[in-house]
Amino acid sequence: MRRRLGIAALAAALLAGGLLWGLEARREPVLTVGVYAGSYWQTPNGDCYQILDDAIALFQEAHPGVRVEYVSGIPTDAYSEWLAEQILKGTEPDLFFVLPEDFNLLASSGALAELDGLMASDPDFDADGYYGPCLRAGRFGGKQYALPQESVPTIMFVNKTLLESRGIPLPDNCWTWEDFYDICARVTDLDSRTFGVYGYTWQNALYANGTGLFSEDGTACYLADERVQAAVRFARSLGNLNGGYTVTARDFDLGRVAFRPFLFSEYRAYQPYPWRVRKYSGFAWDCVCMPAGPKGDNVSELHTMLLGVGARSKNRELAWELAKLLSWDETIQSRLYTYSHGISPVRRVAENAGALAAPDLPGGFSSEVIREIMSTAVTAPRFERSAQAMMMAESAVAEAGDQDQRMLIAQREINVFLNQ
Repeated sequence: MRRRLGIAALAAALLAGGLLWGLEARREPVLTVGVYAGSYWQTPNGDCYQILDDAIALFQEAHPGVRVEYVSGIPTDAYSEWLAEQILKGTEPDLFFVLPEDFNLLASSGALAELDGLMASDPDFDADGYYGPCLRAGRFGGKQYALPQESVPTIMFVNKTLLESRGIPLPDNCWTWEDFYDICARVTDLDSRTFGVYGYTWQNALYANGTGLFSEDGTACYLADERVQAAVRFARSLGNLNGGYTVTARDFDLGRVAFRPFLFSEYRAYQPYPWRVRKYSGFAWDCVCMPAGPKGDNVSELHTMLLGVGARSKNRELAWELAKLLSWDETIQSRLYTYSHGISPVRRVAENAGALAAPDLPGGFSSEVIREIMSTAVTAPRFERSAQAMMMAESAVAEAGDQDQRMLIAQREINVFLNQ
């Protein structure tokens, strides 16, 4: 009797387990996405989830039975902390947006899945369709850990009204440091408090002079390199035009400054009415490429929003499919022109003549100019100690003046710091 009861209990347990297994098997898979609210580029954006919602709709149509979820309302400035907390708790999303400043830490800590295998085995994916600098923004240690979703280069804003008042034509996209300095000198008038440029730094100049400050792996500093030193001297010469006065952002907003470097997203966001009136109402303005140094080209720094697949995701293949849709699909990428303010990292989308004809895009930026900007832009290396190393370099530049020997000493000190 007891034997029969034991067999019955075992059978009941197996039946219950089978029912639970069946219910689990029938339960639809849930793909989670990590996303922030608002605009990373700090520009007006009332439809921050629209691109993601559109992509999810297309994804779920192609993958019936799969549900995609995301938490809304996470502010951009709180997103990094939120994502870090999820990773520490083991509840990170299957797919998540990666802020440019967080990428190296997430890749080096093992939070991101390697994508090279998925990229190579997917017949519908072609990495060559991206601009090289955009795709490289998602590489770490020679491996691909993220796909580019949206890119924004640094562009030079120009106060057209101020230039016209001095009889100076708008510079073209092939201008040089010499052109830049000449215009700034002609515009500067200390009596009327008009100035050449605000916010242009030696870091802006060094990219355009064919160099960078650190090696890609973050083990070497090039502060004493002649191209870097030329960038420092050039930025200093522009500052000397101001006769000791510190030019401010308010001076630019009031129309008293000819040039200011900005993210391209700023131009796109504030070009249309009414934002143009609210932000810069006292003058007409446009934008051009950054001026080229003698050893470089019209190159600027590139910022790229990335998409990464969680290394512990149990839905890695599905996460890859959604990442590819957000990053690569022409229909979804084209909506950047409607719902965001960057440039698509996908060549065929960024250079589309119809998209470039949008009223909020500058007329001087043809597909050829966009191609040149995006193909040559530079993503500054970001590594574990990059922020501290940059502070050391900035301090050395501020203290050294024209003392080249001090730069060499500072370079050695920074190299020791980077390799500790």
